[in-house]
Amino acid sequence: MIEEEELAWPRPFKTDSRVTKGRLSRYGPVIVWVLLIFVGSGNVLSAEHTSILLPLVKWMLPSASAEFLASFHFLLRKAGHLTEYAILAMLGARAFRYSTHQFIKSHWFAFSLLMAVAYSLTDEFHQSFVPSRTASIYDCMIDSAGALIALIIIWFCYRGVSPKTPAPAAS
Repeated sequence: MIEEEELAWPRPFKTDSRVTKGRLSRYGPVIVWVLLIFVGSGNVLSAEHTSILLPLVKWMLPSASAEFLASFHFLLRKAGHLTEYAILAMLGARAFRYSTHQFIKSHWFAFSLLMAVAYSLTDEFHQSFVPSRTASIYDCMIDSAGALIALIIIWFCYRGVSPKTPAPAAS
């Protein structure tokens, strides 16, 4: 027999605390990393602030020319783009591979890449409003390449391995 409480509208929102903790442990790192990217894409990691590493390079390589230092700084900044979005894609892959929704779980690669590319575009849009930064579609392409490289590595490492599949017992 159905009780009146079960028929009441709107139904009370019930969640299993294990599901909530699971989602937090999966998506929490993604959110934290996205926030760190957002903060870094402000004035904090602009070219003028990342150039503080150049005196160290000049100390290590005293004969380094100004052109070399400028190239090194440029490559260091682009490696930062590649790396931060590779990490974002890895965190996204971790979250989506272990999702409770089968569709998301089975399409983790596409969801992770789409998330990284979309966030890269919004991050460059954000940088267009920061006076010390410039927005660049080339940075979006580097970001996307970093995400794609990380996801391909993950795919190769885990191909044929389904998440949460118990290992066969040793005989």
